Amino acid sequence: RNHHKSYSKKSEFLGRDLAGIQQKFEKTHLPAWPERRKMTYCQFVQEVKEKVKEGVKADQSVTLCTSVKNNGVKRTGLMFSEQGINVAPAIYLESFYEDYQKGQRLEDVADEILVLYGKVKADHSWEEDCFQCYEKVRDRIVFRLINRKANEELLKTIPYVPYLDLAVVFYVLVDVNVHGTVSLLIREPLLLEWKVSVKELYDQALQNTPSLFPYEFRALRAVIEEVFPSDCQSEEEYMYVLSNRFQSFGAAVILYPNRLKQIGCVMDDDYYVLPSSVHEVLIVPAEYVRNRQMLDEMVREVNQICVEEEEILSDHAYYYDRSEDLLTM
Repeated sequence: RNHHKSYSKKSEFLGRDLAGIQQKFEKTHLPAWPERRKMTYCQFVQEVKEKVKEGVKADQSVTLCTSVKNNGVKRTGLMFSEQGINVAPAIYLESFYEDYQKGQRLEDVADEILVLYGKVKADHSWEEDCFQCYEKVRDRIVFRLINRKANEELLKTIPYVPYLDLAVVFYVLVDVNVHGTVSLLIREPLLLEWKVSVKELYDQALQNTPSLFPYEFRALRAVIEEVFPSDCQSEEEYMYVLSNRFQSFGAAVILYPNRLKQIGCVMDDDYYVLPSSVHEVLIVPAEYVRNRQMLDEMVREVNQICVEEEEILSDHAYYYDRSEDLLTM
């Protein structure tokens, strides 16, 4: 059977999301979306598929696929299959549709998708039986943080560990690169086959994830300036971004041993953790927060305006108490 790798353009979303959060914090207005063009998303998907099919080789095929992603979000993409290869990359189209709405030509969208496919396509098949042996994959088991309520149906079928109002879920990491991660979600049947408990799975992931996805802690202003050099005017540092080096499901860094405690030492203060997305959280020292309700309202509003539904982690802030070394809702 084919294994699916999924890709979409993420770095510009990260920058836009974080810029939106800073603007909201400073009580400025978020930029309005440009007026939509006339072609509907369904029409766009069909047109792009035909354009892309014109650009692939004879032994490659392109089909439409729909996947249920995080938070129950359904996404539409193009799946690329190649004879003799059991790995089929899926490139999702939502971000490309936004580019089209902003004026990019359909031909250029198709060319960009073909270039991305050339970068991410597999040159060999995966060994399927390696996933059946726990010892072969234990060093590649990692965790992610997702919203528990928004993923109730998914959580009925997979092992997970509750954490506050979130859920820690587990994957086998196959590959990670600048275009995204390739991973296999661990479901109940695989766990039974391995004869491994959920606690053992968590302990293994807690050991692996910090080394496979090293943490990154930076000033928000520096992150935004990398993406939008002219968009960040504030000189004072009052917000920080905590993620991993790949900005991929980096919110899970809050689970790393002693990470929150070390940040408290750097801040020399208690602080709030804002779940800006599943890919990162923001750190705000308590001295800059006038009231907790303002933060919760900001998180909810930014989720509605700036963050892709699939990437929403939570709708409220969390509080870290240094004296207790404890994160609470």
